[in-house]
Amino acid sequence: MIPFQSPASFEATFNTPHHGEIKGMGIPCGVTLIVGGGFHGKSTLLHALERGVYNHLPGDGRQWAITIQDAVKIRAEEGRRVEGVDISPFINNLPLGQDTSHFSTDNASGSTSQAANIIEALGMGCKLLLIDEDTSATNFMIRDGRMQALVTKEREPITPFLDQVRPLYEELGVSSILVIGGSGDYLDVADHVMMMNEYKPFDVTDKAQTICHDYPVRREPERGKDFGKLKSRVPLPGSFDPQRGRKTKVGAKGLDMVQFGQYQIELDDVEQLVDASQTRAIAGLIYYAWKKYFDGHTPLSDAIRRIEADLDQYGLDVISPYKEKAGDYARPRSYEIAAAINRLRSLEVR
Repeated sequence: MIPFQSPASFEATFNTPHHGEIKGMGIPCGVTLIVGGGFHGKSTLLHALERGVYNHLPGDGRQWAITIQDAVKIRAEEGRRVEGVDISPFINNLPLGQDTSHFSTDNASGSTSQAANIIEALGMGCKLLLIDEDTSATNFMIRDGRMQALVTKEREPITPFLDQVRPLYEELGVSSILVIGGSGDYLDVADHVMMMNEYKPFDVTDKAQTICHDYPVRREPERGKDFGKLKSRVPLPGSFDPQRGRKTKVGAKGLDMVQFGQYQIELDDVEQLVDASQTRAIAGLIYYAWKKYFDGHTPLSDAIRRIEADLDQYGLDVISPYKEKAGDYARPRSYEIAAAINRLRSLEVR
């Protein structure tokens, strides 16, 4: 086991009610890169951050791995259903004039799925995006100068994340922490650069800035004037049918599957779900939301906020017809509830 030691420039201290003063590494707001060679701990650190949205048991080694509640892990998710999402900040001018301001598909590509995942998370109030280059669509993340010269912008509908990561922070206040192993162009847009070497972090921000000065990139930014406003999406109640044959069929199959009527909602790539008890709760919460809040007028984000308020006041008993079954549930976050609803293949929104 390698003891974790923060670089001096990232050190942070805070006081706890029952444990006194804690000193460790604090990652500031903005755009932060985690770089380094393969197998040196980049993805391991990001994994700790994505699980840091939950409290940990004392003594399990992660109890002081703490991330803001509104952090969402984003990845490409080829093949997922997307319904009525405005992905135009990232993808526009598709062939045949397909509208990306209300984009729908039954079989999303890597780039369209990653764009939809980001916009859906932002719509729920996400303030920190966690992204690993290894699980991202390459053409969504970067388009270098040579490719720009070969395929000009008017022939390329994708505005890469590289050109939107700073507007996300400067205009919407949304930070990003990215594991980057091969896309050096991201050094130009980073506030902080941390290198993992043998599972130890080092602050290499100054060195990265020097490299940017000595080796300037030959690419043109591809973003528009601004990121744009986020649009509300209103679920249509008629697109939810919990019946399978003559029976109501609502439940979970392990950690990664929700059964809602005749549809199975696949959650394999929703990486911040950690226990099947959360998935069982999500199944019940979709049914609860459909019965109580999906009226054809209430935006999805507002409906889920009302669910959160009910859970705060009454607990998980609100979704269980039998009080003794509430022990089968663990409370999911709003982001995972929304992720499941957004992946329901019958979903329709306006």
